[in-house]
Amino acid sequence: MNIVLMGYMGSGKSLIGRDLARKLKFDYLDLDNFIEIQEKKKISEIFADKGEIYFRNKESLCLKVVLEEYKNTIISLGGGTPCFAGNLENIQQDKNSKSVYLQTSLDQLVLRLFDERKKRPLISHLNLKDELSDFVRKHLFERSFYYNQADYKVITDKKDPNQISEECISLLF
Repeated sequence: MNIVLMGYMGSGKSLIGRDLARKLKFDYLDLDNFIEIQEKKKISEIFADKGEIYFRNKESLCLKVVLEEYKNTIISLGGGTPCFAGNLENIQQDKNSKSVYLQTSLDQLVLRLFDERKKRPLISHLNLKDELSDFVRKHLFERSFYYNQADYKVITDKKDPNQISEECISLLF
């Protein structure tokens, strides 16, 4: 079985994914890292050089490859992955995958993302916390439709990574 983690950027998909992989003795794959290896460029460079549409198409192709070729793997998606190009449907139709939405509140996301926004292409242009909050709020509104279709949902607020991982495990097994 593959476990697919989805949620907004800053929700902890990579951190929880690595922890789950260690605890379950699964492999770990970060879809953004997989794309960077395929493209031989950082995500921010792909966005800058070729644009978001190119990136989303590449992301979709890479997700299909990962779902087909990897087993017993924790897969951390990019924040927008389930919202584009039929990616959510591909995850839902994969008999060997279960999806988990790491739901994190707006306040927690803004707190986590503000200091690292320069590393994230979608929010690198936002210089004020209020701007970031408005941006994230709008995205969460648009993306929650997709995130909420995950097989399972784990609320991450006021929980440490170990608690979140253990909750995921108890839901999945």
